[in-house]
Amino acid sequence: MSTSSSITVTNSTKTWIWQGFSICYQTQGTTGPAVILVHGFGASWGHWRKNIPVLAENCRVYALDLIGFGASAKPKPGEQIAYTMETWGQQIIDFCHEVVGEPAFLVGNSIGCIVAMQAAVSKPDMTLGVALLNCSLRLLHERKRSTLPWYRRTGAPLLQKLLTIKPIGKFFFHQIAQAKTVRKILLKAYSNPEAVTDELVDMLTAPTYDPGAADVFLAFTAYSCGPLPEDLLPLLPCPAIILWGTADPWEPVYLGRELSNFPQVQKFIPLSGVGHCPQDEVPELVNPILKDWILKGVRS
Repeated sequence: MSTSSSITVTNSTKTWIWQGFSICYQTQGTTGPAVILVHGFGASWGHWRKNIPVLAENCRVYALDLIGFGASAKPKPGEQIAYTMETWGQQIIDFCHEVVGEPAFLVGNSIGCIVAMQAAVSKPDMTLGVALLNCSLRLLHERKRSTLPWYRRTGAPLLQKLLTIKPIGKFFFHQIAQAKTVRKILLKAYSNPEAVTDELVDMLTAPTYDPGAADVFLAFTAYSCGPLPEDLLPLLPCPAIILWGTADPWEPVYLGRELSNFPQVQKFIPLSGVGHCPQDEVPELVNPILKDWILKGVRS
């Protein structure tokens, strides 16, 4: 994967073998606290390419591809592995133990926030703090559907059932995975269209050609259970900070604000006019906030 000339991230990635599967990760920085960056659905470590060099000035930064995504292995769902928040949370725990070697700050975007919180709750002594960037509210979760408009409440389960029919599911995936479709989705997710670059589109579409990518996608679209953010936040053994792009079309900021009512949340910081992926859309705003929070957390 190539990177923008304005962003200093080495192209060389590393490989970690987890439960017999190859996991791709990137690391930068030699001193300071450990920080693990956790991407969202369909993304990869490269979604943090604008954050890694800045955080690495004061921290040892790690960003990995969750199993099933990016350049990591994509084993068959159900038979070889279950694509759940618990599975990805365990991956983060084991990565922290085996690769990082000490407790770390966890920073997540979208479903990466749920994964980070799941890891923190499951292994409290390995987490120093959790930063949540536009946390997935999991509005299609079976326990939340009753709060949705009727057309979403009935339409989503119907689509999920249709996608379990293999020919239909594979056809749907290959339509979604096209560069032009990915670009349209990103232009909805990002408030600033200039942030939707060819580099970003290529980064997100390249892994969709890997064997098993369609099966992973369809397994996750059928996943309507597991933990919700409001389940995990009160159990967090560490402080949390929440950043939220107010123009997120998928995770409404007014619902996101409700998460700040939990005592573990130190700050809720709205990012005006920013979309679902603030770390990539406005790194110039996100990086100083994260760096300041991490370094203050070390000193406290």
